[in-house]
Amino acid sequence: MGVSKWEPDVLGDGYEQLTIPLGSDPDGEGDVVATLVRYQPKSAAASAGRAVLYVHGFTDYFFHRHVAEHFAAQGYAFYALDLRKCGRSRREGQTPHYVSELALYDTDLDSAVEIIRDETAGELLVTAHSTGGLIVPLWLDRRRRTGRPVPGLSGVVLNSPWFDLQGPSYVRNVGTAAIEAAGRVRPMSTVPLGVSVAYGESLHAESNGEWNYDLNWKPLTGFPVTFGWLRAIRHGHAKLHRGLDIGAPSLILRSQKTYFSSKYSSRVDGADAVLDVDQIARWAGCLGNRTTIVPIDGARHDVFLSAPAPRAAAFEELDLWLDWLHAQQGTSASS
Repeated sequence: MGVSKWEPDVLGDGYEQLTIPLGSDPDGEGDVVATLVRYQPKSAAASAGRAVLYVHGFTDYFFHRHVAEHFAAQGYAFYALDLRKCGRSRREGQTPHYVSELALYDTDLDSAVEIIRDETAGELLVTAHSTGGLIVPLWLDRRRRTGRPVPGLSGVVLNSPWFDLQGPSYVRNVGTAAIEAAGRVRPMSTVPLGVSVAYGESLHAESNGEWNYDLNWKPLTGFPVTFGWLRAIRHGHAKLHRGLDIGAPSLILRSQKTYFSSKYSSRVDGADAVLDVDQIARWAGCLGNRTTIVPIDGARHDVFLSAPAPRAAAFEELDLWLDWLHAQQGTSASS
């Protein structure tokens, strides 16, 4: 199957999307596609040979115009990927975000990188959020282990990556065994979790937030979690915990604290209401290479969707790290 042509994207002026056919779904839900979005404003600064690829998390898709605009202002050609069965890429009859193995996303990511490399031949930064922050390191590690490191990879930015299952250790151990068993025999069955609107209502402009996005692609309560998908996540966690080598320096941004709640309150606006930030800190060293982890006081789960002050702090930390990264690359090039 050939890749389609760039077309106008739902985000409006400056944004285009490209549908990437991926063939038949190994999980039996028809043909699957990924969707690459690019931002090309008329007033964009020269990219200086740099590009960035953004990868979303679970119950998510790319709608972060301000993130694209920030990277463009820093001289990056900006791209974002909606993975198979997610956001722009989900087709009728497909289970949102479902994969039985995280390695299935390698095809989506490899295809996106190939397209980006055709358009920009210089350095490539990869940034990912939440579940994407687990998917991307595993993908980079597999490419290195198979002798196919991502060409031009300069660095990785992870925004509240999902490095472990929430809860105390005995719950994780017993729960993982149950997930493994159920994921094998009834993978499409829904995990009986309580419904929470706290994080969604914290974000969306029609509730208590400031962000407008498609609630069909990112519902306030989140999509149902299936045993098969969660089994794939736990396999990914286990691989991460054994240690990876992603092949590039990484910056990890996270909130200073966690606050879980089933209902919205103002406390949700200043904490990670989805993941345990202590687990992010604990497992950050498993990525290999040089890792910088920065807690952002008052940040939400998606630090770039935080209230204005912590959001500005997150962008400031990103820019400081990018300055360091570019300086390191300049030193390496001259040595």
